[in-house]
Amino acid sequence: MKVITKALLGAGALALSAGFASAEGVSACLITKTDTNPFFVKMKEGAEAKAAELGVTLKSYAGKVDGDHDSQVAAVESCIADGAKGILIAASDTKAIVGPLAKAREAGLLVIALDTPLDPADAADATFATDNLEAGRLIGAWAAATMGEGAATAKIGFLDLTPSQPTVDVLRDQGFMIGFGIDPKDANVIGDEDDPRIVGHDVTNGNEEGGRKAMENLLQKDPGINVIHTINEPAAVGAYQALKAVGLEGQVLIVSVDGGCPGVAAVKDGQIGATSQQYPLLMASLGVEAIAKFAADGTKPQPTEGKSFFDTGVALVTDKPAAGVESIDTAKGTELCWG
Repeated sequence: MKVITKALLGAGALALSAGFASAEGVSACLITKTDTNPFFVKMKEGAEAKAAELGVTLKSYAGKVDGDHDSQVAAVESCIADGAKGILIAASDTKAIVGPLAKAREAGLLVIALDTPLDPADAADATFATDNLEAGRLIGAWAAATMGEGAATAKIGFLDLTPSQPTVDVLRDQGFMIGFGIDPKDANVIGDEDDPRIVGHDVTNGNEEGGRKAMENLLQKDPGINVIHTINEPAAVGAYQALKAVGLEGQVLIVSVDGGCPGVAAVKDGQIGATSQQYPLLMASLGVEAIAKFAADGTKPQPTEGKSFFDTGVALVTDKPAAGVESIDTAKGTELCWG
């Protein structure tokens, strides 16, 4: 990944990056949900590169499939037994993993949640993540600005992740509403809104097949839908395919979150109008740096000013900029993308 500007990172990230130089003999663990998802592949790449640079010994673990909690528990136990100084984890089950991670902290390990906060968030020493509320707000604001006066009578569908409503899903969904000018009601709940512009919600499991099916379901409710918020870019591409199958692909504005290389390409091709890009490589590389610093002097990373977590940046990617909404084009998005 190319160097990200200060505007994308935020001053907090730059301050941490400048805070440590070497950590020979320190060991750390990276635990991701899977080792096949491009997001986590890039996360591992960032962790390995920073570990090699600092002299940190890094061991990587992953679930066999998304949602494989048991493998993550076994990985935490291995990290404790191996005498690691810290754990970076993208948790499959943000509640159930709290107990095993508490044992790690009691054993003196620094625990950093990556991408998704634990439940409760303070079950980790720190969280390095995208501001997913802001990611949603950016695409919501862009969609509203792009529609102009038509936003007042929009028909909006939400393609969410799963019925269990994990934190990232809720934040992106509710952020979109805030950006678009919709009252989200309880910000911790999906589906309690009463704005008449909302046609409905459906779930996608974050993949293309799920996106197609969810889009088909919402079209049955109202074939006049003209705005679609999607949890991620695979779901967005699935939605586009469903719309194209019935000749509606040019009539519906699709927005998403992730910023992977295939997603940025879909923005360039016009399948997705805009996407909010996040930076998994940076989450992991800065996490390794934080463990090295903790091993050296006991310093724990602090959250970005005004936030409860360490913000690793987000940028709106679109080739159709909208007034009042800061964005980068797909050429820059391609430089920064992953997967």
